[in-house]
Amino acid sequence: MNNRDDIVEKLKSSGVTPTTQRVEIAQILFARPQHLSAEQILEMANEGSSTASKATVYNTLGLFAKKGLVKEVIVDPSKVFYDSNVSRHFHFFNTDTGMLTDIPVDAINFDKLPELPEGTESSSLEVIVRIKNS
Repeated sequence: MNNRDDIVEKLKSSGVTPTTQRVEIAQILFARPQHLSAEQILEMANEGSSTASKATVYNTLGLFAKKGLVKEVIVDPSKVFYDSNVSRHFHFFNTDTGMLTDIPVDAINFDKLPELPEGTESSSLEVIVRIKNS
């Protein structure tokens, strides 16, 4: 999805005011299914004639994640990816290349999860399989 009108409508339907910079960031994110860091998005946003500040990119990504437009994938405390595929799935993280790739949800089987602590409920299940080149 890279059509500006479609992106504006997607933002509006998610309760996000479609400012110029939000639309530009969304065009980068939703161009195809991908995993991008905030730094990569900042660099891509500033390649054209417009400029986005680091704070704008981080605030926009936080808003998009809160509204369910992207999924935050935290591979370690210093590395966060923003995944444009918000459907249920898991990830491989290559520690040598820094690449994050999708694992289809049906490729992993869980027979049983542990009993949840009293007074809690499950909100998500995240699986990151760390791999390295051989």
